[in-house]
Amino acid sequence: MITLKSSDGETFDLDEVVAVEMKTIKNMMEDGCAESVIPVPNVEGKILGKVIEYCKKHVKKSTAKAEEHSLSDADLKAWDSDFIKLDPATLFDLIRAAKHLDVNSLLDLLCQAVADMIKGKSTEEIRNLFNIENDFTPEEEQEILRENQWVFH
Repeated sequence: MITLKSSDGETFDLDEVVAVEMKTIKNMMEDGCAESVIPVPNVEGKILGKVIEYCKKHVKKSTAKAEEHSLSDADLKAWDSDFIKLDPATLFDLIRAAKHLDVNSLLDLLCQAVADMIKGKSTEEIRNLFNIENDFTPEEEQEILRENQWVFH
């Protein structure tokens, strides 16, 4: 059993097979850096819990395959689709955590979710969606549009 401790002090006990889905944790364990409780200082408990939930589900899929009681690809895809139905702030916190913990399949899933969210949206719609302040003057914005016309056509 491995115990992870989030930046806000929340602890999570998980099986080693789940923990090694997080390559950062796996490397710490292999290098002998993992003590009884492994700190994850850059990730809050709420977000670390979501990463662990994802890893558990995907470990079940790979171990189920080995045991021939397989969770279908369609079921896992549907689960993933529900998993990423999050507000933008949580989505970005999860992206940072997946990057920090080196969970590439989760990172790919989350980045695709963001790409799908912004597909077909105008610059202004994207700014509103993610609360991005426009710090360009109207003149600077027009200059950027003029220099990069090929992107907008």
